[in-house]
Amino acid sequence: MLSLTSTFPSHFNDSVALVLVTHVVDAITFWAQNVTGDKATESMDAILSEKCPTATRLTGKPSPQRFYAACYSEDRCWYRCKVQQQLNDKFLVSYVDYGNTEVVGRSDLVELPDDLQSAALAKKYKFWGFHLSSEQDSPHFSQGKSFLQNLIYGKKLRINKKSVCFDGTILVQVFQGNFDIGQEVLKFKFAKLNLPENRESTFPAKALHMQAGLWPFMGQQGDGDIPSSLGCMPKLRPVSSNHKPQVLMEQSAGTTVNVPEAEGKLMKENQPCDATHAEMAVQHLCSQASEYMLTEAKSELQRMREEVDEKTKEIKKLEEQKRAIQKHADDLEHQLKEARLELQEVSEVCPKKDKSVEVHLDSTVGERFCRLVEKVEAVKKNRESNLCSTPGDLLLEYITIVVNNQILKPFTSEKLEMAWEDYTQALKKLRECQNKGEIQDLVNSRNQFRRALLTAIDDFLREVDNLPIGERLESLQDVYSKLTAVRGSVLTENIEDQSFEYFCNWKTQKHQNSRNMRQATDQALCALSDWAANVSKFFCLKEKTGVSLEVIAEGVDELLQQAESTVYEELNIKLREQDGQDMKIMSNAFHKVVEHIQKEQQLLCGIREKCEINKKFKQGMVQWQNSTPKINELLYIKKRIKSLRSQLRWKMVEAGCLEEADDLDLPEILKKKEEIAKTRKSLFEEIDNEREEYEKLCDLARGSFPELVPLYPEADINSYLSSEGLLMKSLDRDIFDAEPMKELSGRRPLVYTEFQGQKVVLKGYSVNEESEVRMLEQAVQYHRVQSQKPSIVLPLLSLFFGKSDPLAYIMLPYISNGSLMAVQRISPLAPSETGRVMRGALLGLQSLHAACITHASLNPSNVFVLNREQGIIGDYDFTKTPEQRALDSGMVAGSICLVAPELRRGQPPTPASDMYAIGGIMLWLSAPDFSGVVENDGQAPEILGLQLVGYQTPDPPFKANGVHWEIIST
Repeated sequence: MLSLTSTFPSHFNDSVALVLVTHVVDAITFWAQNVTGDKATESMDAILSEKCPTATRLTGKPSPQRFYAACYSEDRCWYRCKVQQQLNDKFLVSYVDYGNTEVVGRSDLVELPDDLQSAALAKKYKFWGFHLSSEQDSPHFSQGKSFLQNLIYGKKLRINKKSVCFDGTILVQVFQGNFDIGQEVLKFKFAKLNLPENRESTFPAKALHMQAGLWPFMGQQGDGDIPSSLGCMPKLRPVSSNHKPQVLMEQSAGTTVNVPEAEGKLMKENQPCDATHAEMAVQHLCSQASEYMLTEAKSELQRMREEVDEKTKEIKKLEEQKRAIQKHADDLEHQLKEARLELQEVSEVCPKKDKSVEVHLDSTVGERFCRLVEKVEAVKKNRESNLCSTPGDLLLEYITIVVNNQILKPFTSEKLEMAWEDYTQALKKLRECQNKGEIQDLVNSRNQFRRALLTAIDDFLREVDNLPIGERLESLQDVYSKLTAVRGSVLTENIEDQSFEYFCNWKTQKHQNSRNMRQATDQALCALSDWAANVSKFFCLKEKTGVSLEVIAEGVDELLQQAESTVYEELNIKLREQDGQDMKIMSNAFHKVVEHIQKEQQLLCGIREKCEINKKFKQGMVQWQNSTPKINELLYIKKRIKSLRSQLRWKMVEAGCLEEADDLDLPEILKKKEEIAKTRKSLFEEIDNEREEYEKLCDLARGSFPELVPLYPEADINSYLSSEGLLMKSLDRDIFDAEPMKELSGRRPLVYTEFQGQKVVLKGYSVNEESEVRMLEQAVQYHRVQSQKPSIVLPLLSLFFGKSDPLAYIMLPYISNGSLMAVQRISPLAPSETGRVMRGALLGLQSLHAACITHASLNPSNVFVLNREQGIIGDYDFTKTPEQRALDSGMVAGSICLVAPELRRGQPPTPASDMYAIGGIMLWLSAPDFSGVVENDGQAPEILGLQLVGYQTPDPPFKANGVHWEIIST
């Protein structure tokens, strides 16, 4: 494609063409198609859409000279391209018929035959004599590109070809009607003239240069070549009613056009509106620039105003602080003056008070005696009330009950634990044994340890029977109830081990202090009583007494003061008992006794539980003390099943022969069918007996007899164990009287039948060795979740593999018209019913996610409704991985795609993608006729009748990051 200007004819500079713009690179560069190539473009698209899905995928290294076809990421259509760069299995391609580029994977790239290697339909054009005025990373560069994008993208233009650059870029002058596009670009300074003195120069001023990096030429294409950018459009299709593919060579992209006629046509098309439209676009861009500058000025002005406001606020704050300090100083000065005046007044009053004290001395002595009498009366009442128990006394009593009467761990418990450890180790060795010759020795060793264990159990049970565990538990519970009633709820705290010792010492000290205080009070009051008796004798004039005046007058004040002091101390000692330190000691003791109670309760409950476990083990081992379980009963049942299966097949052959005979014997046919039904019923009963026998043997193998698995390989106990009872090898497709479900068998064969009196559905899956293992693993995982919570996911009744075909069958309960799709088609759910149904579906999905299972196949046909009240999650294709299930074609609800955006980008399924599918189903339930597209940055349509309440708000569109929603009917 490289050429020099000199290689073109002289009349090239004056050649005129009409083109349709398909891609804008920057402010002066764009890609366009010849307007005469519309039919060629349509023909090329039709041929590519027909051939590319089945074409050969690209293998090896691509040729830079050949055209290939790539699946465009935005519309998933096929377009011709050239490979520009390769890194591993990623290719940077350029769409030759449109001009844009993107990175695609190897799986999206196919080979094209030679008949599709014709010339590209789009060419690259650049304004003649212009070069960019800013760097690519600057905002001005992006504004220039957007300006040209709005001005010419998708429009027909008239170009005057001037020259061609070395890389094939055509230098042109561009007109829309009489409107010069280049002059508008220059007017807004998005470009500059290259050589103002010589507009006829054929070479650009800035030399082409290579760029470093993974895709070195992406900078030349601009950010518009990135698929997510504004300029990256897959194609620009002209409106046409005829889209039937035609032979490409009939409409060559190189067809010439009569320039005067085409120019006249373009002038006719653009004359009414293009000039006006261009002027409006220019005015709009001018207004945008003015608004931008005005906005910047307003922002700067606002910032300066905010700074001024902040400074003003600081000044006001300092002024307020200054006023507050000044006010505080004035207050202090005023208080000082008042204190001086008060001191002066007190100094004047004191002499007067001294005189009044002398005058009223006689009345003061009387008042002191009256107060003393009142306090002595209060002491008497306190001593009478203290005869009852205090909280400290009650706590001490409870501590005594808990500590002194506790039951310790039985002495035989340690011996029992050692016996259990030896027995467990013997079982472990037996399970890990791979040599069948060593099994018998290990079994004998196990039996020996088991006998020792049974002896230890007997000793333990005898000792426990002599312990009053029940009475002790009742006593502890009674004490605990009384303590919590007094102290309230118990909080977990770090309590010291010496709390009881501290409490007892504190309680003893309190009792001693109380006794000492009472003795001191009694002594003081007795001394005062003796003084009063001497006074009485002294003032008795009838009798002569030996009491002298000195005895009466000496020490009266001290006796009275001592009596008042001791009585006052005794009255206040009760209040001082409840200070912070005392309360802490009592609280610690309370928590410690509660801790003792809880520990002993746990010990006693553990002893009881251990007794029950050992009693149960002893009862189970009575019949196996000197023997090992056998599989004779299982083998007999298997033999019986084999015989009944043969009888059933033979009777079915006989019935078939009678039905195909020329002379139909209807009574004989009916009789034979009754025999078939009876034989089938007996066979199903024996299969159920086989399952019960397997469950017994598996319980024994998981427990005390692991040798059953290696000793009896013919019983295949390990398969039943590994599948957790799901795999039933005795079942086969031909033993069922099944009817095909043709309306539901579009994806895989489904048949309807009965099994043990229950209506069931058999779903068939084609399997090989790899998918058989995967199916069994995934089915067991699903079955384990269903077994734990049977009412929230569709149960798996059994799984079996066909003996005469490479099919695996899943047995499920039959739900007539139970799928959400069928219910909505027959009788749509009301809003309140929808809330209940979707709540059940979410609970099932939450259980699967809790077990690390991603469903990846949620759609209205796989959510079932029970009695229009409960929704349950259906099973999925166990032969496929979650990645394969997620991209299944059935992941739609109406016209809503249930495949999360991240899955379409190649990311693996996660619980969030399941939540996306649930959101799509809820949208479909609320708006069944919704046919729009929810874009990544679009707004979610309003969902009527439902309210979504989540632990966090999900990001649109309908995306949940590990959040399970609760559906509430409004």
